[in-house]
Amino acid sequence: MAMDINQLIMTARERRASDIHLTYARNPVFRIDGTLMETEFTMTPEEKYAVIVSMLDDEQRRALDKGDDVDMCYAIKDSQSATGGYRHRVNVFRQQGKLACVIRIINDKTPTFEELNLPPVLRQLADEPRGLILVTGPTGSGKSTTLAAMIDYINSTRACHILTVEDPVEYVYVQKKSLIHQRDVGADVTSFSASLRSAMREDPDVILIGEMRDYETIAAAVTAAETGHLVLSTLHTTGAAMTIDRIIDVFPPHNQQQIRTQLASVLKGVVSQTLLPKAEGKGRVAAFEIMLGTDAVLNLIRENKCHQLDSTIQTSAKQGMVLLDTYLATLVQSGRIRREHAMEKAKDKAEFISAVSRM
Repeated sequence: MAMDINQLIMTARERRASDIHLTYARNPVFRIDGTLMETEFTMTPEEKYAVIVSMLDDEQRRALDKGDDVDMCYAIKDSQSATGGYRHRVNVFRQQGKLACVIRIINDKTPTFEELNLPPVLRQLADEPRGLILVTGPTGSGKSTTLAAMIDYINSTRACHILTVEDPVEYVYVQKKSLIHQRDVGADVTSFSASLRSAMREDPDVILIGEMRDYETIAAAVTAAETGHLVLSTLHTTGAAMTIDRIIDVFPPHNQQQIRTQLASVLKGVVSQTLLPKAEGKGRVAAFEIMLGTDAVLNLIRENKCHQLDSTIQTSAKQGMVLLDTYLATLVQSGRIRREHAMEKAKDKAEFISAVSRM
């Protein structure tokens, strides 16, 4: 009997996979500790098609038949789970006329700062009453997990209204001190920007935007931060300086000085992260670049001198800032990651080698 989707997902969870790939010409592929590994499960193309389609409802099938990709959340009920079930982010698409999908496995329990070994300065950022906090990095670098830990920390320490806008909703929070509403783009609201426009009438204190994808969403997020809310979001950028440049470049030239001024008034911090294999083999560890919205940093943004941000970060270690290459060097020196893996992720390899030698 062919393996059904729930069996496949639970097997991937047992093997600590982060993603499952289903594609036409291969056995199911798991990503484990960042590496793709083809499994031993033999499935015919027809079986894979049936498994993928089994996750879709009628509306999603119609969207797929129309030629659209489908982003969705797929849940499995399980009494063994900390939250009564498991959630998964799924993207279904066509390639060369055949169906394929990628399933991102989401932890059933919201992780804590301690479990993730997050730098203490992230707790300081989460304590901010207002402003803009960005968590950035490539796909699969743990951005959503870091944000989930920050939101749950706020949920545990402050009586406030937290509004999340996600595509799809990933971590489902247990309400503690805070009141939490989680909106799913597509199911609960048409777009990130539409949700942010209505958010102003929903009395939020903290707004989590799953991703700042476009001009409208970025503009609305900055405005929300300007009007006294704490806004957290993600961008697919590497490094603090590049993040600021990316935001400014989204705006037309005649608006770029205005957005620099706005950012300089609301930015509290940029946390850029990546994941590397642990030195002992199993599991991964996060490396961070952290830039805080100090007067020096905000002045450089306002004056269009983002190329000087790395130097400011480097000289502001006492305030909690750190460059990625310095953080990587620290992880190498402590024996948590291998030097060759750190070299692959280093932004400036010469600076990384220099940082290692200084320790």
